[in-house]
Amino acid sequence: MARVRGLSRLRGVRVRLVLAFALVTAVATLSTGALTFREARTGVLQQSQDAVIRQFRDHVNNVVADYRLPLSPAQLQSFADDVAKSEPAQSWRVLAAYRGLSATSTPKDPFAELTQDMRTAVATHSSALFQRVTVHGRPALVVGLPVPFEDSRRTATERSGLSVFLTVPQIAEQRSIDALVGAVERATVPALVLAVLLALLAARGVLRPVRALRDATRSIAEGHLDTRLTVEGSDELADLSHTFNETAAALEESVAELRRMETRARRFAADVSHELRTPLAAMSAVTDVLDEDAAHLDPDTATAVRLISEETVKLARLVDDLMEMSRFDAGAATLHLDDIDLAESVRSTLATRAWLGTVHTQLPPPGALRGRLDPRRLDVIVANLVANALRHGAPPVHLRLFGYDRPGAGPWAVIEVLDSGPGIPDDVLPLIFDRFYKTDTARTRTEGSGLGLAITTENVRLHHGTVHAANHPGGGALFTVELPLSQNELAPDPSETPAEGGQLP
Repeated sequence: MARVRGLSRLRGVRVRLVLAFALVTAVATLSTGALTFREARTGVLQQSQDAVIRQFRDHVNNVVADYRLPLSPAQLQSFADDVAKSEPAQSWRVLAAYRGLSATSTPKDPFAELTQDMRTAVATHSSALFQRVTVHGRPALVVGLPVPFEDSRRTATERSGLSVFLTVPQIAEQRSIDALVGAVERATVPALVLAVLLALLAARGVLRPVRALRDATRSIAEGHLDTRLTVEGSDELADLSHTFNETAAALEESVAELRRMETRARRFAADVSHELRTPLAAMSAVTDVLDEDAAHLDPDTATAVRLISEETVKLARLVDDLMEMSRFDAGAATLHLDDIDLAESVRSTLATRAWLGTVHTQLPPPGALRGRLDPRRLDVIVANLVANALRHGAPPVHLRLFGYDRPGAGPWAVIEVLDSGPGIPDDVLPLIFDRFYKTDTARTRTEGSGLGLAITTENVRLHHGTVHAANHPGGGALFTVELPLSQNELAPDPSETPAEGGQLP
């Protein structure tokens, strides 16, 4: 259960709002940072690159004026040194190439930054070319420039064959870029924190009416139908609160009307039952007299008398059941507890109705199972269950009574009634204890009133017990009643525990 609640919280609106705000902020921050970084990086490198190329071209043009073609190896070396020294910071490394010869401003410089593709491209172009490379983890800018010569013996379109290459470290530029990346990263964290705070504030504003709606719904579910929400604002949540109030008001009115109708129906049933008792008493007295004289009447009249007597008994039983149900509905049913021997009480119930020879019993010894119960209501419970088994099941009917200790609840008694009939259909089991429910819907007239099991249920509930119906694996319907025996201790009889007691067939 705790794990389910934890998962529910993780999937809640608050968490989703916070995650949504954080995700949007992260995407926006990273996108803005990436675009800013790209533009800034391009600007830094472009500015540095343009400045280097311009200075390089100017210095080469100034130096080349002092040289004439063709160049000797010494002149080529001097040319490379002069170009390198023309830069004030003295950070340039220069390589000059002419007709298969090459010279570097730094002795024995391998000029590893210069690629063959760069050499070939400069030899075939007439303008400066550049390339950014990283060697041994250090960034550098490589610039290649074909050098023209002003010579009256050459045309303007002819190439001199002289190329000069420059390598400039870009450590400072890389530091500027790294600082920019760090600034973007540092800005992302505060942005995410701000987004989470804004999300929490937004979630608080959104969830306050949602929580109020949840609490109001729970209050309605608990029976407080007068619960209403305070409508604030004019947004969708306010509309939802207003709709909830209208629904709650309509529900309260409907439930109140149903309760009024139910009260009138109960009062009507109680009044009718009460009014019928007086004429039924007179009818019962008359039918008793007629039953005594039925033997002296002609056959047709005797049959009619017996039919009237039987129907009068059924009607009297129905009126008694209705009166009993009306007392349950009115909350007037009370328990008159007494310390009784349950086995003796069950045996007396069966004997009174002449069922001892019909019902197979499995009862504990006298005095072994005692408790504080209402003897009359226990008699009704047992009688209704056995009568139901005899009427709707098939013989033989088995009744078993035993006791056990429920952990934390003290001693309890269990009454099981099993018939040998076809059992109860699965679609009927949930309805078997409903009032006036009869499993045989094709018959409109049956010996029972349809209230026996409902009265049994109410009597069990008065004792704070439970009753349920099921189909026995071996066949037949099995009704089980469990009743608490108050604080009385069970007599020490190991054979009567649920684990070791005898089982119904």
